[in-house]
Amino acid sequence: MSANTIAANRSLRRFYEHESIWLFGYGSLIFKADFPYLDRRPASIDHWVRRFWQGSHDHRGTPSAPGRVVTLIPQKQAVCVGVAYLIELEVFDHLDFREKNGYLRFVANMAFRDKSVVQGTVYIATEENAAFLGEAPESDIARHIAGSAGPSGHNAEYVFNLAQALRALSADDPHVFSVEQHLLNLNQG
Repeated sequence: MSANTIAANRSLRRFYEHESIWLFGYGSLIFKADFPYLDRRPASIDHWVRRFWQGSHDHRGTPSAPGRVVTLIPQKQAVCVGVAYLIELEVFDHLDFREKNGYLRFVANMAFRDKSVVQGTVYIATEENAAFLGEAPESDIARHIAGSAGPSGHNAEYVFNLAQALRALSADDPHVFSVEQHLLNLNQG
C-alpha cells in the first residue's frame, strides 16, 4: 500500500520566509538530481543511518510488489554522509511528488567538509508510514531487491548507483555495501 505524503509535506511552512533552503540527500537524491539547484556539496548529518527498510511502490517497485529503497533510522553516534543541495522553495513542488511514498520533510542540521553547519530539511520515511517494510537480514533485502522493478527501473540499479555515488564521496556505508555485495553474489550464482 502506498503512503501518499504530498499534502502533509505541502502543509509545512518552516523555512518559507527564506528564498532558498538546504536539502540533504542520502539515497537517490545523491545520484539523481532531477531538479534545479543553486549549489551542491558533500555533507553529513549526525545520529542517523541509511537502511533499505522503506518500500517503493511508485519508483523501484509496484503497489503489488514494492521494491526497497533507503530511509534514515536514528542511531546515536552515527554519521550519515550524503549531499546537500541549496534549492529554491518552488523545487519542493517536484520533490514532494517524487518523495510522496511515505517520506516526510524534517528539519536537520547538516555539516559540510569545512566543518560549517547549516539547518535545512531532509525527507525521511518513518516506521509509522504504510510503506515501511522494516528491518531484515541484508541477504534477504538483496533477494527482495533482485526481484523488484518499477517505473524508475530495476531495484538493483538503485543499489548499484547509490553504492557508486557513496564511493565517489569516500563514504563508508557497511549496510549499503553489504546489500550490494549480496546482489553481486546473486548475479554470479
